[in-house]
Amino acid sequence: EVQLQASGGGLVQAGGSLRLSCAASGFTFDGYTIGWFRQAPGKEREGVSAISNLDGSTYYADSVKGRFTISSDNAKNTVFLQMDSLKSEDSARYYCCADRDPGVFMATMSHSFSPHTYLEICGQGTLVTVSS
Repeated sequence: EVQLQASGGGLVQAGGSLRLSCAASGFTFDGYTIGWFRQAPGKEREGVSAISNLDGSTYYADSVKGRFTISSDNAKNTVFLQMDSLKSEDSARYYCCADRDPGVFMATMSHSFSPHTYLEICGQGTLVTVSS
């Protein structure tokens, strides 16, 4: 079965750090763009960060630039999101998705489309809570 499993969320104080993991099973990341979305109750869905397995290029939303870092470990078929200097507004459910079409992926991310509707594979997500 093709799946993405996100983990690493939790409760952290403002200014702290968390590292999220997105592990693939049933397929490999070869040729995929993989990224993170987040949504908090009452807030608009936001595309946070993405990485291309084709050329390693990365994307960050303005709200997280300089604080979050996305990386991949192809041997482990896992993508990571290192989140530093966390703020209360970073609190949300974070979920990872993957698609073989980078154009579709980035359009979904930049226009806040529903990734579960437009992208090939999305996981269930992990909850991040930042206390102020």
